[in-house]
Amino acid sequence: MNTTDIMNVALELANLDSIPHDTVISVPGENIKKVLIGVDMETPELLLAKELGYDLVISHHPKADTAVVNFHKVMDIQIDKMVENNVPINKAQKALAKKVKSVEIGRHVANYDRVSSAAKLMSIPFMNIHLPADLISEQFTQDHLDKALGHNPKATLNDVIESLNELEVYQKSLSKPVIRCGSGNDYAGKVLVLFAGGTNGGADVYKAYFEAGVGTIVAMHAPEDVIKATKEQNIGNIVVAGHMPSDSIGLNKLIEALQDKALEVTKISGIL
Repeated sequence: MNTTDIMNVALELANLDSIPHDTVISVPGENIKKVLIGVDMETPELLLAKELGYDLVISHHPKADTAVVNFHKVMDIQIDKMVENNVPINKAQKALAKKVKSVEIGRHVANYDRVSSAAKLMSIPFMNIHLPADLISEQFTQDHLDKALGHNPKATLNDVIESLNELEVYQKSLSKPVIRCGSGNDYAGKVLVLFAGGTNGGADVYKAYFEAGVGTIVAMHAPEDVIKATKEQNIGNIVVAGHMPSDSIGLNKLIEALQDKALEVTKISGIL
C-alpha cells in the first residue's frame, strides 16, 4: 500500500469523499508494510520509527503543513452539526465565528514546517489523519449512548458516565469520564456527542445547542471558559469523556482496517 491508499481507507471509514483541511500527507510513501501510529507524532517519534525500521509514521493531531495553517477551515463542519440539531444556520455560523477566528490567528503563527522537514530529511513517509478518526469516534460513541440510554427519558449524568465506562477504552484510560457541568443525579435530557470538528467550538456554540434542546454535551475535552459559561447559563450539562480514550476509538478502528490489509501497525503516543 501507499500513503494515498491508507488515506482512502480512513476517508471511507468516515464516509468522507475528500481529504479534510486538518488532514494531510506531508511525505508520500510507497510499498508500506510497517506503520507507527500515535495521537501526537513529532520528530522524536520519527527518529524512533526510523531506528526501528518502520515505513510510515501517522500522527492523529495535525503537526505539519496545510493541516496546521488551514486547521480552522475544518471547523465549518460544526455548523452542519448544529443545523442537524435544530440550530438555525445563521445562528450556528455566528456562534462559531469567534472560535474560528481565534484558532486561525493561533495557527497562522505556527511553525508548520518543523515536523515535516524532519521527516523529509530522514526520508520517512509521514501523514496525519484527524477529522476522519474523530468522526468515527463520534458516531461510535453516539450510537453506544443512544442504545444504552435511549429507552430511559429520565437518564441521569451518572447513567451517562456509567454507559461510557462500559466501553473498554474508557476502562483502560487513566483519565476517566467526568462531569464538568451538572451533578450526577441531574437529568441528562438529549445527549449529544461532539468529538469532531477540529476543536471545541466555544461557549457560544454550546449555548446554541442547549437553547435548541440538547440537554447534555459529551465532549473529548472542555476548556475552563466553556465550563464556566455553561454553569452560569444553567441550561445544560457537560460530560468530558476524556481526550486520549475518545481519540483512541476512531484510531483503533482505522488500525483494524489497516491490519485487515496485511499491514503491521504499532500504536504508541496516547492510543489505548
